[in-house]
Amino acid sequence: MAGNKVPPALASHQPDRKGRGGWVWEETEHPAKRVKGGEDEEPPRKLPKRKIVLLMAYSGKGYHGMQGVSAAGQVVSLKVWLIDDILDKINSHLPSHIRILGLKRVTGGFNSKNKCDARTYCYMLPTFAFAHKDRDVQDESYRLSAETLQQVNRLLACYKGTHNFHNFTSQKGPREPSARRYILEMYCEEPFVREGLEFAVIKVKGQSFMMHQIRKMVGLVVAIVKGYAPESVLERSWGEEKVDVPKAPGLGLVLERVHFEKYNQRFGGDGLHEPLDWTQEEGKVTAFKEQYIYPTIVSTERDERSMAQWLNTLPIHNFSGTALGAADTGAKVPSSLEGSEGDGDTD
Repeated sequence: MAGNKVPPALASHQPDRKGRGGWVWEETEHPAKRVKGGEDEEPPRKLPKRKIVLLMAYSGKGYHGMQGVSAAGQVVSLKVWLIDDILDKINSHLPSHIRILGLKRVTGGFNSKNKCDARTYCYMLPTFAFAHKDRDVQDESYRLSAETLQQVNRLLACYKGTHNFHNFTSQKGPREPSARRYILEMYCEEPFVREGLEFAVIKVKGQSFMMHQIRKMVGLVVAIVKGYAPESVLERSWGEEKVDVPKAPGLGLVLERVHFEKYNQRFGGDGLHEPLDWTQEEGKVTAFKEQYIYPTIVSTERDERSMAQWLNTLPIHNFSGTALGAADTGAKVPSSLEGSEGDGDTD
């Protein structure tokens, strides 16, 4: 360098120490950035992004995202700028049959899929599905008796506990550990009438579900109640034997609730985070189901007759098959299809 002048590019730096091969320069201050509109204006400050979860409800008819299953209580996690009226602003850009019903702050490492302890699904179906096979397949005058409802609930209760559900999904061998799933509860609620047709809702809570598992669980119980299959087929379906289990239509399947019990125990009472229980949003969830999900199921059933058409296929199933399943098939479901019904269930 000529003389002792500091080059303009290093004018905001001062020499700190002599290193091998020359001076080592350290920056002592940042030059002020120029902003359009005047040199004195300060640059706008960026809001920090925060980790949150959103409570979502949507009618899945016509969609394939999240496998096209309707949801009244889906939960997704993401980072956002927490601007004022964020929920109203998000909903203003969505169609009426997709709503964000709630928002909560969560820990920075929270993942709504990985931290989920259990999921509750409901399956809404016309009660003529439980009519004996000798009756008309779509008798709209059919009403579920107390005795038949009791039988349905007795059969559904058999699913509680841990069982090998390899017959309730595809590409799972009977000895694959991932085919064993834990069901906390499963029952059918009291029926109700919509547009002259009686419906009932089956609810099931489990730690996780495989692709098509819930629909096959419902389908097998329907086949038993109608008289197409003996009750013994339930116990047999959990063994290594290959059992032909029918898959009920996808129309009535709804994700009801996502549970985060372990997270709530650890962080729900720490004074910084709210428990993820959505009690205050229950009214919104119920209203959305009544306005969008249930009417869609009722109208679609009337127009497309998906349950009636499926019931006509039950006689072709062989419920007395004794072929052994391949114990060492090694067949694997792709990772994108494993996990919960909401992540993997497709038509």
